[in-house]
Amino acid sequence: MTSPARILAVSDRVSDTLFNARVRERIGPVNLLLSCGDLPYTYLEYLVTALRTRHAYFVHGNHDAPEHCESGQTLSEPGGWENLDGRVARVARLNLLVAGLEGCIRYRPGALYQYTQGEMTWRAQPLVLQLLFNKIRYGRYLDIFIAHSPPAGIHDGPDGPHLGFGVFLSLMRRFRPRLLLHGHKHRYGPAPWRTRYAATEVVNIYPFRLIEWGEETLEYGRSYCG
Repeated sequence: MTSPARILAVSDRVSDTLFNARVRERIGPVNLLLSCGDLPYTYLEYLVTALRTRHAYFVHGNHDAPEHCESGQTLSEPGGWENLDGRVARVARLNLLVAGLEGCIRYRPGALYQYTQGEMTWRAQPLVLQLLFNKIRYGRYLDIFIAHSPPAGIHDGPDGPHLGFGVFLSLMRRFRPRLLLHGHKHRYGPAPWRTRYAATEVVNIYPFRLIEWGEETLEYGRSYCG
Protein backbone atom coordinates (compact mmCIF):
# COMPACT_ATOMS: atom_id res chain seq x y z
CA MET A 1 0.00 0.00 0.00
CA THR A 2 1.23 3.51 -0.80
CA SER A 3 -0.78 5.15 1.98
CA PRO A 4 -0.21 4.14 5.63
CA ALA A 5 -2.09 1.09 6.88
CA ARG A 6 -4.48 1.95 9.71
CA ILE A 7 -4.38 -0.55 12.57
CA LEU A 8 -6.79 -0.68 15.50
CA ALA A 9 -5.46 -2.65 18.47
CA VAL A 10 -7.69 -3.42 21.48
CA SER A 11 -7.35 -5.13 24.86
CA ASP A 12 -8.75 -5.68 28.35
CA ARG A 13 -11.68 -3.26 28.52
CA VAL A 14 -14.74 -2.57 26.40
CA SER A 15 -14.61 1.04 25.25
CA ASP A 16 -17.80 3.04 24.79
CA THR A 17 -16.02 4.89 21.99
CA LEU A 18 -15.78 1.67 20.01
CA PHE A 19 -18.86 -0.22 21.19
CA ASN A 20 -20.99 2.41 19.55
CA ALA A 21 -23.20 2.69 16.48
CA ARG A 22 -21.02 5.58 15.24
CA VAL A 23 -17.72 3.72 15.51
CA ARG A 24 -16.96 3.91 11.76
CA GLU A 25 -17.59 7.64 11.81
CA ARG A 26 -15.43 8.11 14.90
CA ILE A 27 -12.55 5.81 13.97
CA GLY A 28 -12.50 5.96 10.20
CA PRO A 29 -11.30 3.16 7.93
CA VAL A 30 -9.32 0.35 9.56
CA ASN A 31 -7.19 -2.04 7.51
CA LEU A 32 -6.17 -4.39 10.32
CA LEU A 33 -7.73 -5.32 13.67
CA LEU A 34 -5.59 -6.80 16.45
CA SER A 35 -6.76 -7.95 19.89
CA CYS A 36 -4.42 -8.60 22.82
CA GLY A 37 -7.03 -10.44 24.88
CA ASP A 38 -9.35 -10.17 27.87
CA LEU A 39 -12.29 -8.89 25.83
CA PRO A 40 -15.78 -10.32 25.28
CA TYR A 41 -16.02 -12.23 22.03
CA THR A 42 -19.27 -10.47 21.17
CA TYR A 43 -17.45 -7.12 21.43
CA LEU A 44 -14.77 -8.31 19.01
CA GLU A 45 -17.42 -9.62 16.64
CA TYR A 46 -19.15 -6.24 16.76
CA LEU A 47 -15.92 -4.45 15.87
CA VAL A 48 -15.04 -6.62 12.90
CA THR A 49 -18.59 -6.30 11.59
CA ALA A 50 -19.12 -2.59 12.22
CA LEU A 51 -15.71 -1.58 10.88
CA ARG A 52 -15.97 -3.98 7.93
CA THR A 53 -12.37 -5.01 8.36
CA ARG A 54 -11.18 -8.01 6.37
CA HIS A 55 -8.13 -8.80 8.49
CA ALA A 56 -8.52 -9.45 12.23
CA TYR A 57 -6.21 -11.44 14.54
CA PHE A 58 -6.34 -12.11 18.29
CA VAL A 59 -4.63 -13.87 21.16
CA HIS A 60 -6.33 -15.01 24.36
CA GLY A 61 -5.90 -13.17 27.64
CA ASN A 62 -5.89 -14.83 31.05
CA HIS A 63 -9.49 -13.82 31.76
CA ASP A 64 -10.90 -15.16 28.49
CA ALA A 65 -13.65 -17.75 28.93
CA PRO A 66 -16.54 -19.16 26.89
CA GLU A 67 -19.24 -16.55 26.42
CA HIS A 68 -22.89 -17.59 26.69
CA CYS A 69 -25.16 -15.55 24.41
CA GLU A 70 -28.87 -14.83 24.82
CA SER A 71 -29.50 -16.88 21.67
CA GLY A 72 -28.24 -19.95 23.52
CA GLN A 73 -25.02 -20.05 21.53
CA THR A 74 -21.72 -20.41 23.37
CA LEU A 75 -18.70 -18.67 21.89
CA SER A 76 -15.21 -20.03 22.53
CA GLU A 77 -13.62 -17.60 20.07
CA PRO A 78 -14.78 -14.48 18.24
CA GLY A 79 -16.25 -15.04 14.79
CA GLY A 80 -14.48 -13.22 11.99
CA TRP A 81 -11.13 -13.26 13.82
CA GLU A 82 -8.14 -15.62 13.47
CA ASN A 83 -6.33 -16.97 16.51
CA LEU A 84 -2.66 -15.96 16.16
CA ASP A 85 -1.31 -17.87 19.17
CA GLY A 86 1.91 -19.64 18.26
CA ARG A 87 1.74 -18.83 14.57
CA VAL A 88 2.71 -16.30 11.96
CA ALA A 89 0.33 -14.80 9.41
CA ARG A 90 1.06 -12.71 6.34
CA VAL A 91 -1.43 -9.98 5.52
CA ALA A 92 -0.57 -9.89 1.84
CA ARG A 93 -2.61 -6.82 0.96
CA LEU A 94 -0.78 -4.77 3.60
CA ASN A 95 2.57 -6.56 3.20
CA LEU A 96 2.68 -7.20 6.95
CA LEU A 97 3.96 -10.20 8.89
CA VAL A 98 2.26 -10.70 12.27
CA ALA A 99 2.69 -13.30 15.01
CA GLY A 100 1.39 -13.80 18.54
CA LEU A 101 1.46 -15.62 21.86
CA GLU A 102 -1.43 -15.77 24.31
CA GLY A 103 -1.71 -15.60 28.07
CA CYS A 104 0.09 -14.26 31.12
CA ILE A 105 2.41 -15.50 33.85
CA ARG A 106 0.98 -18.41 35.87
CA TYR A 107 -0.42 -17.27 39.20
CA ARG A 108 -3.21 -19.82 39.65
CA PRO A 109 -2.59 -23.57 39.27
CA GLY A 110 -4.46 -25.13 36.37
CA ALA A 111 -5.89 -21.88 35.02
CA LEU A 112 -6.32 -21.44 31.26
CA TYR A 113 -4.00 -19.13 29.35
CA GLN A 114 -1.46 -18.92 32.18
CA TYR A 115 2.12 -20.13 31.80
CA THR A 116 5.37 -20.27 33.73
CA GLN A 117 8.44 -18.57 32.28
CA GLY A 118 9.70 -21.97 31.15
CA GLU A 119 6.40 -22.93 29.57
CA MET A 120 6.23 -19.70 27.58
CA THR A 121 9.81 -20.18 26.40
CA TRP A 122 8.84 -23.65 25.17
CA ARG A 123 5.66 -22.32 23.52
CA ALA A 124 7.68 -19.72 21.62
CA GLN A 125 9.92 -22.31 19.93
CA PRO A 126 7.52 -23.24 17.07
CA LEU A 127 7.57 -19.58 16.03
CA VAL A 128 11.30 -19.70 15.41
CA LEU A 129 11.13 -21.90 12.29
CA GLN A 130 8.26 -19.82 10.91
CA LEU A 131 10.22 -16.59 11.43
CA LEU A 132 13.35 -18.04 9.83
CA PHE A 133 11.22 -19.01 6.84
CA ASN A 134 9.91 -15.44 6.67
CA LYS A 135 13.47 -14.13 6.47
CA ILE A 136 14.25 -16.41 3.54
CA ARG A 137 11.03 -15.70 1.66
CA TYR A 138 10.26 -12.06 2.51
CA GLY A 139 13.63 -10.64 3.55
CA ARG A 140 12.60 -9.98 7.16
CA TYR A 141 11.45 -12.00 10.14
CA LEU A 142 8.46 -10.15 11.50
CA ASP A 143 6.69 -6.79 11.55
CA ILE A 144 4.23 -6.99 14.47
CA PHE A 145 4.18 -9.29 17.48
CA ILE A 146 1.03 -9.33 19.63
CA ALA A 147 0.76 -10.76 23.14
CA HIS A 148 -1.50 -10.40 26.13
CA SER A 149 1.38 -10.04 28.58
CA PRO A 150 4.12 -7.42 28.39
CA PRO A 151 7.80 -8.40 28.21
CA ALA A 152 9.76 -8.79 31.45
CA GLY A 153 10.76 -5.40 32.83
CA ILE A 154 8.80 -3.37 30.26
CA HIS A 155 5.35 -2.11 31.30
CA ASP A 156 4.90 -5.07 33.65
CA GLY A 157 4.20 -4.91 37.37
CA PRO A 158 5.87 -6.05 40.59
CA ASP A 159 2.95 -8.25 41.64
CA GLY A 160 2.89 -11.88 40.56
CA PRO A 161 -0.02 -11.77 38.07
CA HIS A 162 1.51 -8.89 36.11
CA LEU A 163 5.11 -10.04 35.69
CA GLY A 164 6.21 -10.03 32.05
CA PHE A 165 7.79 -12.85 30.05
CA GLY A 166 11.55 -12.97 29.59
CA VAL A 167 11.36 -14.85 26.28
CA PHE A 168 9.71 -11.83 24.65
CA LEU A 169 12.97 -9.93 25.16
CA SER A 170 14.86 -12.68 23.35
CA LEU A 171 12.35 -12.67 20.49
CA MET A 172 12.74 -8.92 20.06
CA ARG A 173 16.54 -9.05 20.10
CA ARG A 174 16.74 -11.88 17.60
CA PHE A 175 13.85 -11.20 15.22
CA ARG A 176 13.52 -7.41 15.50
CA PRO A 177 9.79 -6.81 14.98
CA ARG A 178 8.95 -3.17 14.48
CA LEU A 179 6.13 -3.37 17.04
CA LEU A 180 5.28 -5.50 20.06
CA LEU A 181 1.71 -4.81 21.16
CA HIS A 182 0.39 -6.03 24.52
CA GLY A 183 -2.37 -5.49 27.05
CA HIS A 184 -2.83 -7.07 30.52
CA LYS A 185 -1.32 -4.19 32.51
CA HIS A 186 -4.02 -1.56 32.88
CA ARG A 187 -2.54 1.88 32.41
CA TYR A 188 -3.63 4.94 34.35
CA GLY A 189 -2.35 8.52 34.58
CA PRO A 190 1.25 9.13 33.51
CA ALA A 191 2.30 5.47 33.33
CA PRO A 192 4.38 4.90 30.17
CA TRP A 193 2.63 3.27 27.23
CA ARG A 194 5.50 3.13 24.70
CA THR A 195 9.08 1.95 25.26
CA ARG A 196 11.91 1.28 22.82
CA TYR A 197 13.74 -2.03 23.17
CA ALA A 198 16.42 -2.92 20.60
CA ALA A 199 14.70 -2.32 17.22
CA THR A 200 11.17 -2.70 18.63
CA GLU A 201 8.61 -0.26 19.98
CA VAL A 202 6.77 -1.96 22.84
CA VAL A 203 3.26 -0.48 23.11
CA ASN A 204 0.65 -1.02 25.82
CA ILE A 205 -2.55 -0.63 23.82
CA TYR A 206 -5.00 -0.69 26.78
CA PRO A 207 -7.88 -0.13 26.12
CA PHE A 208 -7.28 0.62 22.43
CA ARG A 209 -4.93 2.46 20.17
CA LEU A 210 -4.98 3.53 16.55
CA ILE A 211 -1.70 3.10 14.71
CA GLU A 212 -0.83 4.41 11.25
CA TRP A 213 1.84 2.17 9.79
CA GLY A 214 3.97 3.77 7.12
CA GLU A 215 7.09 2.45 5.43
CA GLU A 216 9.26 4.89 7.36
CA THR A 217 6.99 6.18 10.14
CA LEU A 218 4.64 5.06 12.89
CA GLU A 219 1.97 7.42 14.15
CA TYR A 220 -0.29 6.80 17.14
CA GLY A 221 -3.74 8.13 17.84
CA ARG A 222 -4.58 8.93 21.41
CA SER A 223 -5.88 6.10 23.58
CA TYR A 224 -9.43 6.92 24.60
CA CYS A 225 -10.79 6.30 28.07
CA GLY A 226 -14.44 6.21 27.02
